[in-house]
Amino acid sequence: MASVRKIAKQAGVSVATVSRALNNHASVNADTREKVLAAASIVGYSLPASRRIATAIGLAYPGEPVRPDYGAFDSALLTGILRGLNDYRYDLKIVAIQRDKSPTETYTQFFARKGIRGVILRTFSDTRSLCEAIAEEGFPSIVIADRFENPKVNFVCTDSKDDSRRALQHLLSLGHRRIALAVHRIPDTDHTDRRKAYFETLEANGVTIDPDLVLEISASTEGGSAVVTHLASMAEPPTAIFFTDPLASVGALRRCQELGISVPTDLSIVGFDDSDIRHHVFPSMTAVCQDATMLGCEAARWLTAMVGGHALPTFRKVFPTMFEINRTTAPPSTNPVRVLPDGTRLAVVVPGAERPAENSVSVPAARNASRRVP
Repeated sequence: MASVRKIAKQAGVSVATVSRALNNHASVNADTREKVLAAASIVGYSLPASRRIATAIGLAYPGEPVRPDYGAFDSALLTGILRGLNDYRYDLKIVAIQRDKSPTETYTQFFARKGIRGVILRTFSDTRSLCEAIAEEGFPSIVIADRFENPKVNFVCTDSKDDSRRALQHLLSLGHRRIALAVHRIPDTDHTDRRKAYFETLEANGVTIDPDLVLEISASTEGGSAVVTHLASMAEPPTAIFFTDPLASVGALRRCQELGISVPTDLSIVGFDDSDIRHHVFPSMTAVCQDATMLGCEAARWLTAMVGGHALPTFRKVFPTMFEINRTTAPPSTNPVRVLPDGTRLAVVVPGAERPAENSVSVPAARNASRRVP
């Protein structure tokens, strides 16, 4: 009570108002609440442990929580987190830091006000500093799907760079040279690794990289569909595409069926898989695979054990991915074609290649002119 009185004196309000503000009561207006939180920060107040909800773990998004273009990773991640929380019977709260945290309170005060014992953080490149700030305060936290040099930041992630290289080397070994990359437009460590693997592998094999074949996309079925529509109609379309997200991979396969593009005869596709989606599409998809459910489970198990005094306070673990060859990759076609958005097929003449079939229309690869098949 003494701390509450100090806050009331510092803020110039009543003890009752302080109590309502600290408990996020709807009757307290925003200005008063900010004043109380600022005073609480000055006097070093933290919500007493006896008043906290002792079984809540937060899943916090430093930016906007759960957007559609985050892809399927987060749904698999949530499944794993819920599984991991069961060991110590904790509950989960999804928290929007950007929306709810007052600039006058510390992260520790914010999480205490929310009744959270520890927090799992899902971050991107523009919010990494926030994860470090939380760790520097000493609040129990762990970041999923990112890596940090700061030794105070706990994290669990996968390293997909080596298997992305293997995927691209697989395409090169089949004879592909025009290989496109469709990468998530929201930057994080994972997608940066896959992008680097693409450039490094092609350059190491003497393949000239065409910037028109590198596309930043939404991690959705619509994003993958749009990639196929765009690339298939190019004057010299790619013979293979590497997708860095599961839903985009699925959307690409669906669009190929709509346009009559045979996978892998006309176009090879290497996708990415966070669970087992590669086995639920046709053809079964060649993919770089990570287990997002396992990442969520590992993070939740360690965090709940740590806040309960059953685990060491440091957890920094990188798991390997896996490259699995299935039925969406094959050598490039000897009769490459362009496919327009309406499904019209146009043959592409590549120097040194066989003549196109008699019932197709030839279009030189270096020219943009197109003629429709009668």
